[in-house]
Amino acid sequence: MERLDKRLADTGRWSRKEARALVRAGRVAAGGAVCRSPEEKVAADAAVTVDGAPIGPRGPVYLMMNKPAGVVSSTGEPGERTVLDLLGEAYQNIGLFPAGRLDKDTEGLLLLTNDGPLAHRLLSPRRHVDKVYYVETEGALDESDVEAVRRGVVLGDGYACLPGELELLSAESAHITLHEGKYHQVKRMLAARGKPVRYLKRVRFGPLALDESLPKGGWRPLTEQEREAIFSD
Repeated sequence: MERLDKRLADTGRWSRKEARALVRAGRVAAGGAVCRSPEEKVAADAAVTVDGAPIGPRGPVYLMMNKPAGVVSSTGEPGERTVLDLLGEAYQNIGLFPAGRLDKDTEGLLLLTNDGPLAHRLLSPRRHVDKVYYVETEGALDESDVEAVRRGVVLGDGYACLPGELELLSAESAHITLHEGKYHQVKRMLAARGKPVRYLKRVRFGPLALDESLPKGGWRPLTEQEREAIFSD
């Protein structure tokens, strides 16, 4: 059992003062019954609502999203629809952000969390967390591209990419694995090879593989096994 105002505050959506005001105003219910006292004790797994809407989870949150094209990977950008706009009400205003961005026109696996230390660890350049993409190109890929990626492609601005892997799937499609995350890196690498990207989708990020059953724009909490994997990686 725990105090109701603490339960509300633990979601990160309200301060303790704001939580107490909500309860006293009769806007909070636990187990379907309206509560009036912020000090009221409720079960840890009780269904708590504010104005009839679930208050959402407490503590760190880890969501997998199949990002669609046309949506930006940010927490807010004027005039743009963001990945946070695709989430349910219970996941708004709890500090979620994408751990690693995808370009607006790139689809696929995106991890959303409010766990800053984990995101920092996964994105640290020193860790070289693998990122795997499915790519389709304009122009045929061949073994010379495989070798170039293996050696490390030099971009148009002179930057030498870390060695990666290119697995040919057809004449104009492949899986490409990167061990770093520079701006527009896949597109810039293949443009430097004269094979512009026409479709790009991230299918793996570190130990996480995209759940292909998720529709574009769909999302779900990580499974227990996936959560264990991101912390043990």
